[in-house]
Amino acid sequence: MKKENLPSLSKIAFNAISYFAKKKPSKLNLKNFKFPLVVGSGNAYNAGQIIFSRQKAIFANESNFREVVKNYRDLINKKIISEAVIISASGEKDSIWEVKLAKKLGLKTYLFTCSPNSSAAKIADHIQTYHKLPEPYTYNTSTYLGMILSATQEDPKQILKYLKSIKLPKNFRKYNSYAFVLPDEFAALAPMLEIKRNELFGPKLSLRAFSEGEARHAKFVIRDEKELVISFNENLYFGHSQHRWEIKLPKKNDYGLIMVITYFLVGQIQETKTPWFEKNIFNFCNDYGCQPYGSSKPFDVLVK
Repeated sequence: MKKENLPSLSKIAFNAISYFAKKKPSKLNLKNFKFPLVVGSGNAYNAGQIIFSRQKAIFANESNFREVVKNYRDLINKKIISEAVIISASGEKDSIWEVKLAKKLGLKTYLFTCSPNSSAAKIADHIQTYHKLPEPYTYNTSTYLGMILSATQEDPKQILKYLKSIKLPKNFRKYNSYAFVLPDEFAALAPMLEIKRNELFGPKLSLRAFSEGEARHAKFVIRDEKELVISFNENLYFGHSQHRWEIKLPKKNDYGLIMVITYFLVGQIQETKTPWFEKNIFNFCNDYGCQPYGSSKPFDVLVK
């Protein structure tokens, strides 16, 4: 695939919810999980926090998984914690050793993945498979959106309808800094937007995301006319008073809707700026991206 053919995150978000509007993900019965240890890397960790946000669970990522199981070893030995949910769209990389470690501890392992033939899928006790669309490396939109929708059971058709109704402010493209202030009940989505900032813009552009509670803690000491603050409730305090955009949500809303809207808007920012991601992702996938994993095998720029 050529650089100029890479779709923006906006197009991917639109395509993903359009796909699920035609093929709604099956329902994930969370009652089947009593007190799971939920493990994921990158946005898989945040997706896990969202999926299990309304029940008892312990969360870990690739950096602290060993420490977490050490701290909760007594509960594991007593079978109070008896299951581990490993979330990985690819079923490769860190998910492989995470499944192995969970099994070694005697935990029943469940893998949430879009790759039923992956390395982790071959060793997990149970596999929950999700559909996905081809996307540029790192985007992971249809992958985790499908998982989230399976848990929230939102209507993708209504999300798509709402997405089509969004109109950008006329001066949207003039800003060089953007900030999202999310309702507190959707706080777990803020790190996902921070990850998209790192992937798409790196050090080139400021894109921040906070819950309303976090925003109160001096996140907007410095107000700037060049930063657009995007919120989903009335915003009386955060950012320059003339550079705030309040998006009114429909009465029925949940994580899937907020993810689609925010990803779409991040993609709109991407489309108005220098294509930093497009200029670098090919070198990343073919050269230096795989090296921290101790591998020389290139990543696919377009993940199918």
